[in-house]
Amino acid sequence: MIPWFQSTVIQIGPLSIRTWGMMVAIGFLSGAWLAAKRAKSKNLNPSHVWDMAFWIFVSAFIGARLFHAFFYEPALLGNIWEFVDPRRPGFAILGGFLGAAVAFAVYIKIKKLKFFEYADVMVWGLPWGVAIGRIGCFLIHDHPGTLSSFVLVVNYPGGTRHDLGLYSSLAGVVMGIIFLILDKKPRKPGFYFGAWIAMEAVSRIWLDFYRVADVRWGSLTPTQWIVIPVGLLGIWLIYRASSRKKLTMAPS
Repeated sequence: MIPWFQSTVIQIGPLSIRTWGMMVAIGFLSGAWLAAKRAKSKNLNPSHVWDMAFWIFVSAFIGARLFHAFFYEPALLGNIWEFVDPRRPGFAILGGFLGAAVAFAVYIKIKKLKFFEYADVMVWGLPWGVAIGRIGCFLIHDHPGTLSSFVLVVNYPGGTRHDLGLYSSLAGVVMGIIFLILDKKPRKPGFYFGAWIAMEAVSRIWLDFYRVADVRWGSLTPTQWIVIPVGLLGIWLIYRASSRKKLTMAPS
């Protein structure tokens, strides 16, 4: 059991830094840095990675807020100032991923880059970025789960509960390690993109069973219903990459 502690603001002299925002920023920059290093090792242009990272950040913010507002807090859609206020809680990571995907696809189209080559390098940094960013969710405990006596539960006021922020962070570490293991032999373009989609789908389906959710469609959350076909897409992409006869390397 993990004892209860919470950190929402870090005070450095007169400066107040919100814990969640700081960890998300560190996670995002770490993921982008790893992706840029990966791009260089694959003879792709790291500058594209950093350019995409900016637009992905903006689009992910909007997507995460929209998803949360649409499915869990519709009143946010009627208050533009609260909607755009980054200090206000209420972001859904799946919406962030969907928003990021839109920004990525548009950038790739405009710059006429190879989709799967760059998709593979961008997702390379995602597990570690999520692992770091989700520590912020754990520290502010904004994703309490169901009551349990599991060894990793947090002793919340009122009972011991699963903490989905902690579990999501650990899932990111596991995915990052799996990537490192898979990287011991050459993989074809699209393989890591599909692998990440499939693993993230499994993670989200599993974790949402422990979610204290006000909104469920039948026995599943909106996120679970959405990621089921997304996970199948990931499996298909792995199969597609594995069935190609030749590696296609496209420097840019």
